[in-house]
Amino acid sequence: MTLTCAPPAAFPAPKNHSQAVAGLKHSDPAIRAEAVAWLAENGTLSDQPLLVRRLRDDNEFVRGYAEQALWLLWTRSGDAAVDKLMAQGIMHMQASRYAEAIATFGEIIRRKPAFAEGWNKRATAYFLAGEMRKSLADCDEVMKRNPQHFGALAGYGQIYVNLEEYDKAIAYFRRAVAVNPNLTNLEQVISELEEMERKKRGRAI
Repeated sequence: MTLTCAPPAAFPAPKNHSQAVAGLKHSDPAIRAEAVAWLAENGTLSDQPLLVRRLRDDNEFVRGYAEQALWLLWTRSGDAAVDKLMAQGIMHMQASRYAEAIATFGEIIRRKPAFAEGWNKRATAYFLAGEMRKSLADCDEVMKRNPQHFGALAGYGQIYVNLEEYDKAIAYFRRAVAVNPNLTNLEQVISELEEMERKKRGRAI
């Protein structure tokens, strides 16, 4: 997956990291988007704070690019063999072959335990396989390595919905939105869960 912005003739892409960082603050949203795209393709996890700030950009287009860019940054391990395993694991998940996905992501974790996205993908596979407690444990490992991973924060919320622990689901969905305010669909989910939690408490009285 790559990010492509405006035609280079109109908005020249950054040539290096310094130009990309400077471009993030440019008044023209197209240039900010080009800077985001450059970091998505060439940046490292140390650039995450820069992209997280663009999640609050004035321009909707730039905000969307920043969200995609963060996923690209997180998924890139820096090891070609691990990246190949990631692609295989994702294919297994998409084919509903969850045991194979879990095993593949487990191998990634064995090879590169500091790689947060390996844990996140295995958490997702465990969730899809119905292994909620194991999914929660892997989400904990993601948070140790990347506390701003809004995908994992939303993942906690989904797990706790399945466990009918709505108060915890609400708390994690709110944390996800606090990092990435573009997750507007979660606002409605939170509202519905708050109503479900009120009914649940009412039945307990």
